[in-house]
Amino acid sequence: MHLPRQQDLRVNHQDPVTAFHLAGGEPVSVANDPHVRQGRARDSREIPVTSPDLPDYAPIPRSALGPALNDQGYYVGRVERNLYWVTDGVYQSAFLTTGDGVVLFDAPPTIGGNLRRAVDEIAAANGVTNRVTHLVYSHHHADHAGAASLFDGDVTHIGHEETKRLLLRDNDPARPVPDTTFADRYTLEVGGERVELAWHGPNHSPDNIYIHFPDHDTLMFIDVVNAGWVPIYNVNLSEDVPGYMAAPATALDYPWTHFICGHLGRLATREDVAVHQQYIADIEASAKEALASVNPVPFYVAAGENFWAGVKAHLDTVTERAAAPIIAKYTGVLAAADIEVFTYTTTFQIMQSLRLDSGPSGPVHP
Repeated sequence: MHLPRQQDLRVNHQDPVTAFHLAGGEPVSVANDPHVRQGRARDSREIPVTSPDLPDYAPIPRSALGPALNDQGYYVGRVERNLYWVTDGVYQSAFLTTGDGVVLFDAPPTIGGNLRRAVDEIAAANGVTNRVTHLVYSHHHADHAGAASLFDGDVTHIGHEETKRLLLRDNDPARPVPDTTFADRYTLEVGGERVELAWHGPNHSPDNIYIHFPDHDTLMFIDVVNAGWVPIYNVNLSEDVPGYMAAPATALDYPWTHFICGHLGRLATREDVAVHQQYIADIEASAKEALASVNPVPFYVAAGENFWAGVKAHLDTVTERAAAPIIAKYTGVLAAADIEVFTYTTTFQIMQSLRLDSGPSGPVHP
């Protein structure tokens, strides 16, 4: 699979209906695409990203890469039976074809109009309807739901009750508010197919849910595990660190073989989840050791009356000491492990959670 270099991308950050043609680096304009609803005036000019001088990072393990994208910049493949997944190499979505219509799971704007193309492609090949009747939100974040408005008409939007609250707050016309919500569990039945939706507490976001396809041996759970890759900044930009750290164990409690994780170019496996768990466990253990071994007093003495300078020097030292062995261990095992800022910021978040959530926070002044 050819992954695009950073300088290959053309980005229109303001336009959620511009698809990325990641395979060859040229953008695909969907301004005249009949599948795309044109709901507002927009500036469709493409903004080229300045070519950066990238560090000489370690080679990406071949096992981290997925199938090649087609000429339109996406890949659609069968997971099992009538369950399919779509990727642009960076984001993932899924859909279920049924006799009563298509159920779509997430609508990342980077895939955008290619979701419609993927559905049309599979529906035509299998002789089934391409009408999207339901759209399920894994959570409210725009990077996974910002193309939802492309599927207009009589579409039932489904999400957690917190997803509805957050989308009402965000007031984003690109993400229609769910019509159907649930608190803990919801069974979606369409065209003889069954999907189990469940909320097991906050993790990446307050509303991130588990989407289980019991008849397709598949679990969809977004933004916690990246198949074959490290998390990006701050535990994958997650809001609840203890929930994030506990979530993979909950995922492994489900029976599944195929795992749709929401990012990058391939499906995940149970081994991927186990490697992710070990990576996080290693960071936690290393952070505990660093917190116990780094004496904060010299940093505060050196900083004098600039107390925040003392805090920075102390916590930076703890973070660097904790992250260094993790980066060394996982470079070549998980892709992008040597992009140090990812492990540093994830380590910092976990270390802070140890101080603030798990305790003890530190010595109690007598």
